[in-house]
Amino acid sequence: MESTERDALTVTGLRKTFEAENAPVRALRGIDLTVRAGEFVAVMGPSGCGKSTLLNLVAGLDVADEGTITVAGETVTGRTEDDLARMRRKHMGIVFQFFNLLEGMTVLENVVLPSVIAGRRRKIAETRARDLLDLLGIGDKAAAVPGVLSGGQRQRLAIARALANQPTLLLADEPTGALDSAGGAEIIELLRRLHQAGQTIILVTHDQAVADAASRIVTMRDGRIVNSTDTSAGAQEAASTGTSTAQAR
Repeated sequence: MESTERDALTVTGLRKTFEAENAPVRALRGIDLTVRAGEFVAVMGPSGCGKSTLLNLVAGLDVADEGTITVAGETVTGRTEDDLARMRRKHMGIVFQFFNLLEGMTVLENVVLPSVIAGRRRKIAETRARDLLDLLGIGDKAAAVPGVLSGGQRQRLAIARALANQPTLLLADEPTGALDSAGGAEIIELLRRLHQAGQTIILVTHDQAVADAASRIVTMRDGRIVNSTDTSAGAQEAASTGTSTAQAR
């Protein structure tokens, strides 16, 4: 599967096996997947189907046994840990189910830190961070600590942090899983807005309502992709966005 200039992600022949006590667990059994720039793809499937493993491999948080992963024309597989860290800073924003925020820092500092680590001047990083917090509706919480935020606000903060370095891919692993229904609805709407602005998103979920916000739903079972379906919501999004440039990027 060849990568083109419009492909944000190309995965070819991806395999991953975990050693377990009783028998090896074949988490991925030859995954092929292409995500075009600006797509919003939801990956669904039952627990243990391999969807979170796929996301972790794309993010460079784990290493595949076989296959290749290419993000924006750059190969992820076969790199050193230092190279993978640089790739993550350049190309990937990761949103976790349980937020993974730095509780000892303010809301603003949580968003500033990734840009400073990537080498951006602090003043520029702070301007970017404030813009993101405003965009995501929590600009008035900049001086607060994460612990005083609601669940939905904490996940908005996590998304702002993930967008700090203008990533090629926004990777979200069950981003509504730890939220109540109101908080989950807020995050779904936010992801829709980011997609409308041109952000490429890959989301792992078991919730059909969350997946329905995507422009394509990829279904996995037993370590394989068994279906890929364009959604009517995605068609409407594509018609309205055209070639718009991401406001959030």
